[in-house]
Amino acid sequence: MEDKIKYEMEFPIHASPSLLYQYISTPSGLSEWYADNVNSRGELFTFIWEGSEEQAKLVSKKSDERVKFRWAEEEGTPYYFEIRIQVDDITKDVSIMITDFAEDEDEVEEGKMLWENMISDLKQVLGSV
Repeated sequence: MEDKIKYEMEFPIHASPSLLYQYISTPSGLSEWYADNVNSRGELFTFIWEGSEEQAKLVSKKSDERVKFRWAEEEGTPYYFEIRIQVDDITKDVSIMITDFAEDEDEVEEGKMLWENMISDLKQVLGSV
């Protein structure tokens, strides 16, 4: 299996960490911006987009700080995607940090565009455009 390319992105966002955490860690929150619908049974989350379904396991979470998921098809691999809430110590500015993996440079570009669109949807939901 080819090694995947890790990439990271940062999005400044005007919202409190506790509110943001609801949107990145709960099925109802995630279905507002990340997927059309999201269901969970324990640590197993099912993401639904226009009729296609993907399952991911919630690998770890820290309240008001971060969630890390691994797609079911990548079970047993080091690959994951993480959504982290970062607060600047001095300015108190809040950012969302995304860590994800892609097969190749083209997929990195596609992935970044997808995240940009999804975070833009999240900002609209939060009213922090």
